[in-house]
Amino acid sequence: MVDYEQKEHYDLNDFREIIAILRHPGGCPWDGEQTHHSIRRNLLEEAYELAEGIDREDLDLMEEELGDVLMQVLFHASIEEDAGHFDIDDVADRACKKLIFRHPHVFAARQVENTDEVLVNWEELKREEKHQSSYTDTLNAVARTLPALWRAEKLQSKAAKAHFDWPDISGAVDKLREEHAEVEEALNEGDPAHIAEEIGDLLFAAVNLARWSGVDPEDALNATCEKFIQRFARVEAAAEGDLADLSLEEQLALYRKAKEDPHE
Repeated sequence: MVDYEQKEHYDLNDFREIIAILRHPGGCPWDGEQTHHSIRRNLLEEAYELAEGIDREDLDLMEEELGDVLMQVLFHASIEEDAGHFDIDDVADRACKKLIFRHPHVFAARQVENTDEVLVNWEELKREEKHQSSYTDTLNAVARTLPALWRAEKLQSKAAKAHFDWPDISGAVDKLREEHAEVEEALNEGDPAHIAEEIGDLLFAAVNLARWSGVDPEDALNATCEKFIQRFARVEAAAEGDLADLSLEEQLALYRKAKEDPHE
């Protein structure tokens, strides 16, 4: 048993110390065995749970999930502190220096007129900081672990900074139609690899249309998923007996009726 002071209110230093206690001899065996890779998914899951709290505007959930995300940050930093590479103070130092460097309109003499100019400066300073000498460098810097829809959107936005973009939204619409036709051709050919490639192109074109429309593609698809669940629930409620016993035609008829629900 570790004799740790019981407090009415703990602070960030306590959080750091508790993580260290858990990870070291005399602490928790499971915590002591973890590596960056073994808890990688935990960080992603906690970030998504925080996002759910934000979407719900649930402040209690946000407070809890921010703590869980911070716990993951402290845990990873603690692993590297033991290895002698860096600690949480080094992490904070680097982040502070980055913020100061990328905000010369706040911490230096550069003047900006509006938010758009702030974002332009941010991108320029980011390229300078990361030694990105070409537009391709900026594309390669987009994390490959992002959800695919967000990654596609970021790649398209960065390519647009090189003016590699349609002059207006009609080009994005035409490209979506073109890719849809190519999916149909691939389906007729029947080559699985070619079908997968063309479906990928179709999704990429759909993301580009969303970008042009000012729509977050991830949010749009999630909203459609929720809509599908609600409609499917109405279909199942309207079915007489087991939904699986109905023919596809009967199921689709119920689904069309569910789409007409005035309360949707």
